[in-house]
Amino acid sequence: MAYSVYLDKILCPIAPSKLQLKIKNQNKTLILMNEGEVNILKTAGLTDISFDLLIPNVKYPFAKYDSGFKRAKYFLDKFEKMKTSKKPFQFIMVRQLPNGKGLFNTNIKVSMEDYQIKEDSKEGFDVTVTIKLKQYRDFGTKTCNIKFAKTKPTVQKEKKRETTNSPAPSSNKSYTVVKGDCLWNIAKKFYGNGSKYTVIYNANKDKIKNPNLIYPGQVLTIPSA
Repeated sequence: MAYSVYLDKILCPIAPSKLQLKIKNQNKTLILMNEGEVNILKTAGLTDISFDLLIPNVKYPFAKYDSGFKRAKYFLDKFEKMKTSKKPFQFIMVRQLPNGKGLFNTNIKVSMEDYQIKEDSKEGFDVTVTIKLKQYRDFGTKTCNIKFAKTKPTVQKEKKRETTNSPAPSSNKSYTVVKGDCLWNIAKKFYGNGSKYTVIYNANKDKIKNPNLIYPGQVLTIPSA
């Protein structure tokens, strides 16, 4: 079976002889009263991928390149960029039978978690790189734009409360009684308080015999407050 491995659209010249995919389990085991041990099933964790890549420094007839032979430094620079760019990329493994018929592919968005470069004199000028990838899942975040008003806030002044109380007269006045009047209403009119009718009564005892009886046409003295 033939393999082709792509890292961020870069074809690895020699496919790894072994590939390990570890799908983490996030299930949780609990012990319940009267039920014993139970398994709480949860969404699977992120997949870990690890393998060794042989990166040749000389051109081999069995090595594959997208656009001509490239030395190991080209690939090492790409691996470094994958590690430091803080961006995910696609890991793709294509599996084919010797007759060219495709089997199944692995296509996962990943991040470069770690890579280790090994050089061995037994391998000549070639470089072995141990690569560890981790599955990357997109997650959404919401943004909230807050607009502030450019106009300055204004302070509203509280209106003066109107009072129904009339100001008390500053000096003695005269008032002619009309039909429907009573001392209570007259006191309320001049003093703002009907209970002060006694002030008017005391000032007009020579005219009023009974404070409950006043007559139209009577001229009353309204003392100052």
